[in-house]
Amino acid sequence: MKGPLFYSKILLFGEYGIIKDSKGLSIPYNFFKGALKTDENLSEQASESNKSLKDFVGYLRNLEQQEQGLVSFDLQALENDVAKGMYFDSSIPQGYGIGSSGALVAAIYDKYATDKITVLENLTREKLLKLKEIFGKMESFFHGKSSGLDPLNSYLSLPILINSKDNIESTSIPSQNKEGKGAVFLLDSGMTGETAPMVQIFMEKMKQEGFRNMIKNQFVKHTDACVEDFLNGNIKSLFGNLKQLSHVALDHFKPMIPSKFHKLWRQGIETNDYYLKLCGSGGGGYILGFTQDFERAKKALDGHKLEVVYHF
Repeated sequence: MKGPLFYSKILLFGEYGIIKDSKGLSIPYNFFKGALKTDENLSEQASESNKSLKDFVGYLRNLEQQEQGLVSFDLQALENDVAKGMYFDSSIPQGYGIGSSGALVAAIYDKYATDKITVLENLTREKLLKLKEIFGKMESFFHGKSSGLDPLNSYLSLPILINSKDNIESTSIPSQNKEGKGAVFLLDSGMTGETAPMVQIFMEKMKQEGFRNMIKNQFVKHTDACVEDFLNGNIKSLFGNLKQLSHVALDHFKPMIPSKFHKLWRQGIETNDYYLKLCGSGGGGYILGFTQDFERAKKALDGHKLEVVYHF
């Protein structure tokens, strides 16, 4: 059995901000992917996945009852398939902020939801919001509260523009310039991050008035500007706003940045060779980088694993 493939995603802009209604921009990243598979002889990893799916079935059963009318599944078929050894075969690293649980949620919805909204329909804003709500409730099983954005991205395989909590749309991004010197890249921190504790730290900080003001007046402001600049291809303005955003993260989101990267983070801001920002909730996993000269950034970040996502 080879199910349809579901891809990882990268939230280019909007981490933490979208909790507080900033804009956001999320793009599919086809380098990593996953699919549902069935096997009688499960490897250790596949066996872990299968066990997790067993628990997920129970969770979905409760969800169906608690949220009547929101979503229903062919739970019998799902249960039978899990009993036969179904698992999620995925190359998406877990705890890396690129949507490993999102791809799984999308795959389960795609195969087992009984009255599903399909990708081929005219996706009105109402349908997108309903999908996002369903996916948010489904993904909460994996890491507490979920916005539903990762599974939505994986399910649609389209860039998604978040204007606000209640206003999302699929969008197109400027074509890549394969010959361009600039790039968006992933920097591997070499350690995994946990979403729930990071979000917890953020929520605690949000109780302080000073932090709330900083989020509104600096973080959200620069995030919104970056989204606009990126979509409109205003590269010069984009890098000005990215520098500010990178600075705000270093000043106010230190716990989310692995400590061994604090120096590299500051170095990017001081030299303008590259700017780093959080990829997802941080704490480990990937760090997102932006540069106008990838060769220069590569030299400056020598010894680190970089993966280009998009060329300017």
